[in-house]
Amino acid sequence: MLILQRKAGESLVIGGDITVRVVSVDGTRVRLAISAPEDVSILRSELVIATAANRDSAMEESAPAELLDLLGGVLDHKREGPEPPPQIQPPAPPGRKED
Repeated sequence: MLILQRKAGESLVIGGDITVRVVSVDGTRVRLAISAPEDVSILRSELVIATAANRDSAMEESAPAELLDLLGGVLDHKREGPEPPPQIQPPAPPGRKED
């Protein structure tokens, strides 16, 4: 790992086509401007970590019976819920007779 010190307004170049410029320094916050080709992905590290964790959890396999048991509890709970309110018929328009 290379560690550099830069002041606001200074920059560094990576690989000849990526430029990182220090825009401002405010206490412990540093604002960076990154210029890179469109095919270069630039992500915050916390997004990379979250994506990897999401991918790992999606790859975990569960037996279909286990999934049905989980869903069964949810579906049974919905079926046992309160009855929907009765449908109220709007009054007939004045001057018309009901059949």
